[in-house]
Amino acid sequence: MPKVVFITGGSSGIGKAIGDHLTLLGYIVYGTSRNPSKYESISIFPLLEMNVVCVESITKAVSQLIEKEGRIDVLVNNAGIGITGPLEETPNEEIKQAFDTNFYGPINVIKAMLPLMRDQGSGKIINITSIAGYMGLPFRGIYSATKAALEITTEAFRMETRQFGIEMTNIAPGDFATNIVAGRYHAPVLEDSPYKVAYGNTLAMMNEHVDSGEDPSKMAKVVHSIIETSHPKIHYKVGAFLQKFSIVLKRILPDKIYERMLLKHYKLK
Repeated sequence: MPKVVFITGGSSGIGKAIGDHLTLLGYIVYGTSRNPSKYESISIFPLLEMNVVCVESITKAVSQLIEKEGRIDVLVNNAGIGITGPLEETPNEEIKQAFDTNFYGPINVIKAMLPLMRDQGSGKIINITSIAGYMGLPFRGIYSATKAALEITTEAFRMETRQFGIEMTNIAPGDFATNIVAGRYHAPVLEDSPYKVAYGNTLAMMNEHVDSGEDPSKMAKVVHSIIETSHPKIHYKVGAFLQKFSIVLKRILPDKIYERMLLKHYKLK
């Protein structure tokens, strides 16, 4: 019997790539979008209306899927937003929105899914985090923090739920060619800001990295591999070699040397 897969944020980018790939392989795939009618003509799998910052919306979408299929074998927590800016100049409401979407949202989707998976005695939960979550990056501090929080929480969730036959893991992608820039909040580069030059240069560099990022189909293949793996690892990293190697360097280098390396990379010294 084909596995039923539920992907949050399945209308574009990495989520759509995962959904397309799994659908073509014969899985029963459902994605989510805040405006599913907008994507009906370009999506090869159905999209349910859902907003991850609203618990009632999550409950409704999960209930609809259970009513349609009777089970959910795999949850891919992919929905998220980008946020950039000097920490001092980033509005608190935007910080809250980022955590609501990137951290509290996935946690609430997991909470909605656990009773069903517990009753089934099985299920896989794959949380899409970020290589940026392994380090505090200049002008991306809030984004890094939201992804780091989800990484760590997944470790705890994984141990708590394994007794029920539920397997949970993280995939941390590097830079992929998606439309994340279009939906990202970035604090404006203010003319009178002491961060104007440094932030402006870093913002241009980040946009360039996304534009030249890897093909999202690479993430789709890793997700498929994890679904078919009996006992997934706790963490997976997917991306360019240097991005993945930066995590290794953070573990082995003294803090100040690693900080100097980042300062040089972002041309902040």
